[in-house]
Amino acid sequence: MKEKRAFPKKTKPISQRDLLDSEIQSLKAQYDELSSKDVSAIKRFSEFPLSKKTIKGLNDAKFTEPSEIQRLSIAPALQGRDVLGAAITGSGKTLAFLIPVLEHLYVAKWSRSDGVAAIIISPTRELAYQIFETLKKVGKHHDFSAGLIIGGKNLKFERSRMDQCNILICTPGRLLQHMDENPLFNASTMEVLVLDEADRCLDMGFEQTLNAIIENFPPDRQTLLFSATQTSSVKDLARLNLKNPVFVGQPQAKQEGSSVIPKVVPDLLQQNYVVVSLEDKITMLWSFIKNHLKQKIIVFLSSCKQVKFIFEIFCKLRPGTSLLALYGTLHQDRRIAIYNDFVKKSNVVLFATDIASRGLDFPSVNWVVQLDCPEDVTQYIHRAGRSARNKTRGESLLVLLPSEEEGMIEELGKKSISVRKILIDPKKLFSPRAKIEAYLAQNPELKASAQRAFVAYIKSVFLMKNKKVFNVMSLDFDAYAKSLGLVVTPRVRFLDRYLKKQKKANETGTQSESDTDDEERTKNENKPSNDVLFKASESDSDSDGDDFIKIKRANHDIKGDNQQQTSGNDDDEELPPPVLRKKEKLITKAALAKKALKKNLKVNEKVKFDEEGHEIADPRKQLQSELAKEYESKLGEMGGIDIEMAKQLLQEEDKFDKQRFRSLVKQRHKKLKEKLKKKDEEEQQGSDADEGVDYDDDGDGDESDNSVDLSWLPDPSKVYKNNQNADSDADMSSVKQTKLYRKHARSSDTSEDSDTQESDEDFSEPVKKKSNVTSKLTLDDAEIIAAQLLANS
Repeated sequence: MKEKRAFPKKTKPISQRDLLDSEIQSLKAQYDELSSKDVSAIKRFSEFPLSKKTIKGLNDAKFTEPSEIQRLSIAPALQGRDVLGAAITGSGKTLAFLIPVLEHLYVAKWSRSDGVAAIIISPTRELAYQIFETLKKVGKHHDFSAGLIIGGKNLKFERSRMDQCNILICTPGRLLQHMDENPLFNASTMEVLVLDEADRCLDMGFEQTLNAIIENFPPDRQTLLFSATQTSSVKDLARLNLKNPVFVGQPQAKQEGSSVIPKVVPDLLQQNYVVVSLEDKITMLWSFIKNHLKQKIIVFLSSCKQVKFIFEIFCKLRPGTSLLALYGTLHQDRRIAIYNDFVKKSNVVLFATDIASRGLDFPSVNWVVQLDCPEDVTQYIHRAGRSARNKTRGESLLVLLPSEEEGMIEELGKKSISVRKILIDPKKLFSPRAKIEAYLAQNPELKASAQRAFVAYIKSVFLMKNKKVFNVMSLDFDAYAKSLGLVVTPRVRFLDRYLKKQKKANETGTQSESDTDDEERTKNENKPSNDVLFKASESDSDSDGDDFIKIKRANHDIKGDNQQQTSGNDDDEELPPPVLRKKEKLITKAALAKKALKKNLKVNEKVKFDEEGHEIADPRKQLQSELAKEYESKLGEMGGIDIEMAKQLLQEEDKFDKQRFRSLVKQRHKKLKEKLKKKDEEEQQGSDADEGVDYDDDGDGDESDNSVDLSWLPDPSKVYKNNQNADSDADMSSVKQTKLYRKHARSSDTSEDSDTQESDEDFSEPVKKKSNVTSKLTLDDAEIIAAQLLANS
């Protein structure tokens, strides 16, 4: 008997779906325990209740230890609460909201077909691009789809893929554009809203745009706000419909309009400022770069035109280090390339506007130079925060004018920011003004760029709100223009207009006071005022004293047809300025062509008419088959194209085209035959006339006006008396050639189905040559005579 072996029972394998469900349940259970857990004791990301895919992505990107803002904000965000986070620049606020977003989608089992789940709004394109790159590193093991929606990219490409993205990283303007124009975009499924640099997104610049965006979001959502200078205004929080938000990194402010700024500047950042006159700014910057060639520097200026000019002129001067420029008017692809290039390089100078001041993570920046004074303390904090990031050392240099020093230092002191004043060693200053003037004299485009930079700086100072710090009238325009290499100071038109308006307002104010006094004096009098009489007498006296040779011109009130004639004293009334007509534009050929296209005119087409004035249709352009009429009627009924019927129509029309072509070939051959026949008759007549013509030495006879006198040639009969045999052979060969040509012409006349493509209109008969005495000779005789003459010579 064989013993039966006992096999173990087969167990069903655990499916991936069951594993996912068990992991999600365990994560949810751990979320509830976070409220009682001491978050400050967490030292690694793996200690948070995060999914395995998120932890693996963090480890691959070498993010292992959370920062303070990450430790405090991730826990309440995982629980689904609204968070307002504020921390110093470079503290890792990006991961503080990206990790909760990924975990929210993972726990909710979000798929690509479910639509948009999270929207992250950034004020600048570069910051949105940086967030998108970080998301790709951290969430590469997840199955979610993410999209970067910023200005400067292909709008059609974004439209077709908006419904496939689960996470949108965008700027406010482009997001609102998709909401208004893209039917595929649906924000009703959105569950998480993130505002990075929230104070900038909520300020006056984006107020209307953000209000329009928030109206399209569902009210039941989780909102995360992060910034280095976070707002605590009740008005701003009410706009976002926050529910019991958790304030991280700052105390809760209860008064409306209050803005509490905690410690937002890194401890390892050394802050300095220097007082320089406006005309010495370029010299100071050039000397600073020459003395720090082996370091990474960011130079902030107030306008794009200034950045462009400083970058162009410094590239001409060649300081000895790499130079880059980042400003708003560049194309988006170019801006991203410059950003990546600056991140990679170690010795480089970046000239930038305030688009590079917020959120961008520039590693190992040694110096931040604020060449133009920032608008306020918040702007100063964000600019200086580009250095000393991630626990590294850095230095900041604020360049102030003497008129800006007192007000700006006072504003910084209100926010507990201490800045150390330093002095410049005059021995280390190198002025490049002479070279700049030489380059501007050689290059008109560079000169125009300097003029635009000059006006842009004056305008930026004029538009600043804090007039205690910024006073445009305290600036020395001439000295500043010379420092930019300009010999002549550009005219600042907007400032001239502003000063004129102020002057006129002051004058009207004083005149209104005097007018009220005059009205009280002459209340019961109907006579004109004394001022008018005095003015008239003064003008008369002045005119009497003028030289009699000078032409005296009277001022006439010229009124248009549409103005009403007013009675009374017209001298006191001010007439509106005359309306100047605009110069008429020159009508170009392109404009005429556009007009012709709009009127559906057919240019360069010959139209023939009969005697009664009716247009004669060209048979070559008309369809002649009966099938064509049926086809046109069918098109009118169906409104489409019948391909089979169109093929038959082409075959029918080909028959008519072949008949027309054969008739043209017949006409051509007929004309060619007549031409050859006429040529034979002319040759026969010429040979008959040679026998009775006497060649006179004077050239008389049947010679025409255009004939050539060849009487000096020798007599052919005498010259070729001894060479008759050779001549006869040549004559025979020429005769054979003419016979062959005539035979070929006759044979071509008989062939009706020839493949030639010449039309009747292309055939043109040559102009007949006028006959003369020398034309009586044959062609062969003339060739033989010329050959003999050349041989004798």
